[in-house]
Amino acid sequence: MKTLKLTIILCIMTATNMFAQSNLTAKQIQQKSIDATRISGTECLNKMTIINQKGQKRVRQMAVITKLYDNGNTEKKLIRFLAPADVKGVGFLTFDYKVKDDDKWIYMPALRKTRRIISSENAKSFMGSEFSYADMTLPNIEEYTYKLLGEGMVNGIACFKIEVIPISDDVMDANGFSKRISFIGENDFVLRKAIYFDLFGDKEKVMEVESVVEVDEIHHKYRMKKVVMTNLQNGRKSISEIEEIQFNPSIQDEYFTTRYLER
Repeated sequence: MKTLKLTIILCIMTATNMFAQSNLTAKQIQQKSIDATRISGTECLNKMTIINQKGQKRVRQMAVITKLYDNGNTEKKLIRFLAPADVKGVGFLTFDYKVKDDDKWIYMPALRKTRRIISSENAKSFMGSEFSYADMTLPNIEEYTYKLLGEGMVNGIACFKIEVIPISDDVMDANGFSKRISFIGENDFVLRKAIYFDLFGDKEKVMEVESVVEVDEIHHKYRMKKVVMTNLQNGRKSISEIEEIQFNPSIQDEYFTTRYLER
């Protein structure tokens, strides 16, 4: 009898939770998706595989650290390339703000120079991959409009299907797409798939999240562990994969400076 009562209670709780989620607007779902991946602090070892249209591969190893500031309103991230030799020492630093343009810097050791990435460069390729500079940070939610298109399944996961459109031509040009269709998990709010349309309205890229890891189990915060970005127009593909990750809210602040970037 106790088991039956517990089952009934769990069913009621699940149904109540799903009902509450079904009443969310598209913009609220997008915000929850952003919040689900903002983690107090992480240390990672990542691998990026760049595959050209002939199937030839280039593999790059990176160390990535992140930390939240300003009560979670700013996420700072440092990416340092470890291998191969032609990119070793390259550094990329971002200050990802919730409601204003992000700050981004890249350090090229061959030039011994740090350069700021301006917003008009967000659509450009990140280190020769199919990921853009814009993909390296979370979107500013106020720069887009959102429409809930219904539901969809991605790898057996029920998702909200959302249309995302830039609010202006400037935002569209800066980020390199005229529309994005996003599939966001109904239970964890993690982005599972995104279809990007170019400035002419044609399908350009598809991003697929093949695996997810829960990094902060207390607050239910996640990272996309393996992400595949496929360019439908040029036949190239890039894969970003976390090989090791550790939850660490106590990362030193000095890492997130241009001075440390140039070490």
